[in-house]
Amino acid sequence: THEPLFQETLRDAGLNKYLVEMANIRNQCSWVHAKEPELATEKSKDLVRIAVAKAALMNPLDQPEVGIVQKGLVIGGGVAGMTAALGLADQGFHTYLIEKGETLGGYALSLDHAWTHEPIAENVKAMVARVQAHEGIEVLTGAEVAETKGFVGNFNTIVKAGGLNGDARDTVLDHGAVIIATGAKAGIPDEYLYGKDPRVFNHVDLDPAMRDNPDMVKKAASAVFIQCVGSREEGRPYCSKVCCTHSIKKAIQFKEINPDMDVYVLYRDIRTYGRRESLYRQARDKGVIFIRYSPSEKPVVTAKENCLDIQIKERILGMDIHVEADFLVLASAIVAEGNEDLAQKFKLTLNDDKFFMEAHAKLRPVDFATDGVFLCGTAHYPKPVEECIAQAKAAASRAIRVLSRDSVTVDGVVSDVDSARCRGCGACEAACPFGAIETYVTDAGVTLARVQQALCKGCSACTVACPTGAAGVSHYNNEVLAMVEAALEEG
Repeated sequence: THEPLFQETLRDAGLNKYLVEMANIRNQCSWVHAKEPELATEKSKDLVRIAVAKAALMNPLDQPEVGIVQKGLVIGGGVAGMTAALGLADQGFHTYLIEKGETLGGYALSLDHAWTHEPIAENVKAMVARVQAHEGIEVLTGAEVAETKGFVGNFNTIVKAGGLNGDARDTVLDHGAVIIATGAKAGIPDEYLYGKDPRVFNHVDLDPAMRDNPDMVKKAASAVFIQCVGSREEGRPYCSKVCCTHSIKKAIQFKEINPDMDVYVLYRDIRTYGRRESLYRQARDKGVIFIRYSPSEKPVVTAKENCLDIQIKERILGMDIHVEADFLVLASAIVAEGNEDLAQKFKLTLNDDKFFMEAHAKLRPVDFATDGVFLCGTAHYPKPVEECIAQAKAAASRAIRVLSRDSVTVDGVVSDVDSARCRGCGACEAACPFGAIETYVTDAGVTLARVQQALCKGCSACTVACPTGAAGVSHYNNEVLAMVEAALEEG
């Protein structure tokens, strides 16, 4: 934990910062062997001897500086993407905002109100107008990333734009940072008669349906919500986070429009977290009926001429309950949308559910392991609009830390390829998870590998893959063998 401090001290003394090696006898000896002081002392001697053996062979390393293109690229034109783009542009950084659809706004345009009664669609339309009028934001719709290369501060991305009109063209964008805000989508239910009976709605269809038919709720005698449709089960074990709040908010709205209406919420666990708990209490006070079901005994929906018959196994009473509903609303899962292609192009990590994974949930929550690339919105994980906005602002602030500098210093501990031993087989290129190594043909017609130092993380994957020993990581060469020999010395 203190190595950077000692490295800076060495640099202040006029020496190369990489000429320091630590023997961590506090963490590895005194703390873990507090009850065995004599053995801890002997182990400390071994660690010091090992560190000295390495230090004797260490060489100074260069840290080159590369200039920064002070422009940003935001991928995704939903609420998170527009918030991030405005965050960059308002600070004076020209921003490219690309959206694969025809219009900006995303899924939020289909929503009426937030649980706090704020008009979502109205606010999103105002944000779209602000983005389109901003001089610092260049919007490309019908656009997708075709190819990208480069590194932090110097990315070069080819975008296919205008594809919706059948006249797709390649646009080359130079930028210094990237924010991924591609969003997610509502899963399509394959149960409960969805798509087979017009009285069964997905939760994202409900607001548009109510706008198209204002008397839909007024004329209904009963309605049922089923939670956790396609989520929190095998194959999709996560909670979509927004469904409980949305369903309970709509249930309250139903009771306000039609107080005599029977409204049921069939749930596994209610997750109206934080201040949203007041929604749950309000729904109970208004007479919304909550019935818990087991994932092993899901509700059964049967279509009848005048209603939908919904059979529920009540867990407490241990008996079947039948509810007749005029319409049914399914709270389907929020699922990742096409993240694999973008992850491959930018060398990003996905979790098991195909959402983008941050570098560290607590220490770097909006960063990727790839420097200069940041994350926000539901591309990361399902979350409500206000959390998307907060995360987008965080991602923009992180990107501004890169764009506000004139240059970036590259780490000195990186891979290197000995051209005299390299045979150009490409094994290192295939092994590199960051795309930092590429093969090329010299003027003499010889195929060799070379390292893009700004992309390299010094992970040594190429060293392991190289059959000739040409690839290696600076700072970890012959010193390692010397450390092993020192560890095996007696006394």
